[in-house]
Amino acid sequence: MKVYGYFRSSAAYRLRIALNLKGIDAEQVSVHLRLGEHKQPDFARKNPQKLVPALQTQEGVITQSLAIIEWLDDTQSGLKLLPADPFLRARVRAFAQVIACDIHPLQNLRVLKYLESAYGEDQSGKDQWCQHWLGEGLAACEALVSGEAQYCFGDEPTLADVCLVPQIFSAQRFQVNLDAMPKLCAIAARCEALPAFAEAHPSRQPDFE
Repeated sequence: MKVYGYFRSSAAYRLRIALNLKGIDAEQVSVHLRLGEHKQPDFARKNPQKLVPALQTQEGVITQSLAIIEWLDDTQSGLKLLPADPFLRARVRAFAQVIACDIHPLQNLRVLKYLESAYGEDQSGKDQWCQHWLGEGLAACEALVSGEAQYCFGDEPTLADVCLVPQIFSAQRFQVNLDAMPKLCAIAARCEALPAFAEAHPSRQPDFE
């Protein structure tokens, strides 16, 4: 398998974590977003959305990080990232989708560039935008976890934790005040102590800059 990603992409970060948790050694191919490599014809043919990550498999290319991770969970051995219980599995998916569908897109590089080009927002304005939406979304996530387990929904990491850690990293990057999210911060710290999470950190990637 071959992963097309970028060191700072939250979506690519969560896929790296999932691969590590599953014990899968996939080839990593950097697609430099700030240099516009995702818009080049070769990559656009792999993913018409021109977004990372994309996973090249023997059967073809899969896009969208959550779809890729669920495919890995369905087809590969290793730690199961979605619980067997239908109700708990739905709760894990819901938490992951709050991050992947509602929070993360609003910090996306293309959204921030559009705020600048269409509305004249400077860096301060873009930072305030991120601080508002990331803070509001993570406050909802804080309420979704009990804080009684080691991880978001139990004593083993799930898809929820795979999505949480990159989002906490982004929140720190955008200087979001996380004082009101002690449960999320504690869970993220436990995750980051695990090799699968630590090795996926942006600073540990070959294309880090």
